[in-house]
Amino acid sequence: MYQISDQQIDYILNDIGARGVEMESLQQNLLDHVCCIIENNLEENGDFESFYKKTIETFYKDALWEIEEETLLLLTYKNYYTMKKIMINSGIAAATFFIIGSFFKFMHWPGAAVLILLGMTIGALVFLPLVFLFKKNETTESKAKIVLGVGVINGILFCIYSLFKVMHWPYASTLWFFTLGIFSLVFIPLYFFNGIKNPTNKVNTITTTLILIIVAGVFFLQTSLKKQLRNLHHTEINIRIENEKIIQSDFEYVDKITKADSSMSKSNKRIKEIYSICEELKAELLEFDTGYKKFTPELKDKTITISGSQISSLWGGNFKEFESKISKLNNLLNEETMFELIERTRITKKDSESSSKSILFPSSILSPDPDFISYNNTVIGAYTEIQQIQLSAISNLTQLVELKESVKNNEKVNSN
Repeated sequence: MYQISDQQIDYILNDIGARGVEMESLQQNLLDHVCCIIENNLEENGDFESFYKKTIETFYKDALWEIEEETLLLLTYKNYYTMKKIMINSGIAAATFFIIGSFFKFMHWPGAAVLILLGMTIGALVFLPLVFLFKKNETTESKAKIVLGVGVINGILFCIYSLFKVMHWPYASTLWFFTLGIFSLVFIPLYFFNGIKNPTNKVNTITTTLILIIVAGVFFLQTSLKKQLRNLHHTEINIRIENEKIIQSDFEYVDKITKADSSMSKSNKRIKEIYSICEELKAELLEFDTGYKKFTPELKDKTITISGSQISSLWGGNFKEFESKISKLNNLLNEETMFELIERTRITKKDSESSSKSILFPSSILSPDPDFISYNNTVIGAYTEIQQIQLSAISNLTQLVELKESVKNNEKVNSN
């Protein structure tokens, strides 16, 4: 058995310190381990220095100071391995949820929004912060840690922007410009000037920076810095003016005939409310996009410019009052549709009982859908949809009135 001298012990201790291990307790632990290995495995007349060098190399991959770094990390993060597992699993979960959610959204299947929300949230709030905590301990340079921190923050902002964009939430554009600004004006310069100082990484830094600049350029290319404006053609303006005339004329007709029938008083009240709410919504939409409140004959020779803005841009994305009107409109339309169904069934049944010759009359109801309002609808597109809702509601009520009139006429013929 080999006997280590005091001089050799000092030699080992000094070498451990020279290799970057500064913690006294760790130095003593390493010294004990190395001495035990040498005493148990080195022959009595063996080469101490050569055997020691081979022995100490088994304690690390690149450098001995890595042990101290790992020790400090373990002391700082008592649940190091648990956190590492959480980081890996959260990354896998975020990617899985996002990929499946994207596929569901592409296929228009239910649950897409929830999956995308989970994926983006886990990625931004769990995975990326943990990546920063682990990666920052791999470097001792403060500037490199700053670059890493800015990069992680940029990644979190990009995840949040993507979530806002996919979910059609307001302020997505603001988030995008902010994210792109940090990426182009802060992260890329920091990365370049920090990396270029290291001669060994100079080429890699230049190459990566050029790639990042190209990526930033592609992002800018896909970004609309101003609204896409276009002028409405005079023919289109005239068509919209005529549509407004038809809607107003049809409404006045149905209002007149329902007023004359006392049994239609409730329906008359509802159609007035539906028409009124639709007119308010159209006025707000059109004024927001063009500055005009309605397509009137005075606009026949005007140049009207539309922006192609989305509903999400209405009043800075805050349109609770607008949404409340849509909700009220929805309730009125459902109420009117149910009334018409009941009345048609009653009238048709009464007619069939009183006459062997039943009058054939369209019994289908046009079901206007007020759920057209979503964050990615254009303002002018929503305006057109509201016109369709008005026409459908008026048409349904007109059919019901005409059906009642037909039944009355049929009863008169039968009685004669």
